[in-house]
Amino acid sequence: MENRTLIQLFEWYLPADGGHWRRTAEAAEYLASLGITDVWLPPAYQGQAGIHDVGYGVYDLYDLGEFDQKGAVPTKYGTKDEYLAAIDALHARGLRVLADVVLNHRMGADHLESVRAVKCDSRDRRRRLVENKKILAWTGFQFPARKRKYSSFKWNAEHFTAVDWNQQTATSAVYKLMGRRWSEKVDGEYGNYDYLMGADVNFANPEVREELLRWGKWYFETARLDGVRLDAVKHISYAFFVWWLKSMRRDLRREFFAVGEYWHSDVNVLKGYLENSHRTMSLFDVSLHFRFLRAGLEGRNLDLRTIFDDTLVSREPEFAVTFVDNHDTQPGQALQSWIPGWFKPLAYALILLREQGTPCVFFGDLFGIPHDGISPVRELESLLRVRRDYAKGAQTDYFDHGNVIGWTREGGMAAVLSNGDDGWKTMKLGNPGQVFIDALGNRDEEITVGENGWADFTVNAGSVSVWVPKN
Repeated sequence: MENRTLIQLFEWYLPADGGHWRRTAEAAEYLASLGITDVWLPPAYQGQAGIHDVGYGVYDLYDLGEFDQKGAVPTKYGTKDEYLAAIDALHARGLRVLADVVLNHRMGADHLESVRAVKCDSRDRRRRLVENKKILAWTGFQFPARKRKYSSFKWNAEHFTAVDWNQQTATSAVYKLMGRRWSEKVDGEYGNYDYLMGADVNFANPEVREELLRWGKWYFETARLDGVRLDAVKHISYAFFVWWLKSMRRDLRREFFAVGEYWHSDVNVLKGYLENSHRTMSLFDVSLHFRFLRAGLEGRNLDLRTIFDDTLVSREPEFAVTFVDNHDTQPGQALQSWIPGWFKPLAYALILLREQGTPCVFFGDLFGIPHDGISPVRELESLLRVRRDYAKGAQTDYFDHGNVIGWTREGGMAAVLSNGDDGWKTMKLGNPGQVFIDALGNRDEEITVGENGWADFTVNAGSVSVWVPKN
């Protein structure tokens, strides 16, 4: 059975040199050699900031680096031809490709429109501060450089729920357009978290729904995609995604993997969203990420036996995509919650070497983040190879000590973690006389299984060791 392993192949501060798609193609063989099976690529369409846009300031979903818009033809990552070539290179190595789908908002409109709007309290969007006021809003998207290629759809105020800027007064606020309602099927933060940024897409509009379905099918067929990562799903009606994903799968006549970003630490909220969305998608296990953060900050004071308590992977392992860090949690970002360096190898062992969940590796942990002087996680390559070769078969847990835990896999590996002193874990693995070595190189000794099939597998203080058969 395949050990599905995702990688997020970007971080926030990649150079804006248009070279990422070329580097992706060059990395395909290396990624496959590590046992990576799925590659999550950054948003490939033109954003409002052109070559400086990470991709989340969406301007034109149909422009994959093909048209001279927002100052240049290429996106931050390269041209459309380079994007498609990168996907071909990944496919040639047996890797599946996930596209980052950003549907919540549009930014960088082509012209203003005069509209009536209600100014809402930014801390409680249900509360109106100013009634029925005329404003000038950036809601007109005509894409003149594309000249209706691929789609003749033009966005206007009817296709949006709210905006954050009144050009007439040069004022920033949450302006809900008259005649619109906040969706009730979104997160309850700020009273109602329908609005996030830019021109907020009105998913209740039938024209919008039809266009996004048309675009989705075009995108899958054009880029030969294998799945999607869905951005900011907490801000979008879950009913829309139920409809969109089911319609996409029906019209494309195939199933595909989908994972949603619902940024919330409460596992009950995540589980509720899975239920509301009819489990049409998996979710990133944000609750586990924050367990890792707490573990890294508290050190030996955290009971490692509780590391999976109140996490999605413990409640819904089939629909949990586990991760350590990502582009939003890295230093300098709005959701910064960077896992302390000493705990990173332990966290990756906890997501890569166990049965439960689908792990996602972060680009910044595998390749480093030069912008912030962050080096790669030294043990990560080895952990990936152990997952590829040994993290198979039944799992037996030895979670019987607050500071030292371990588990084995029938495929031939034993993992031992410590957040305290040097320690060991007595576990059953392999055959009598079989010799094991630490694949991570943290321990130098060799461990021989006793006549009873058990052995004492050791670990350094505040570290992880992964024991695999010698030769």
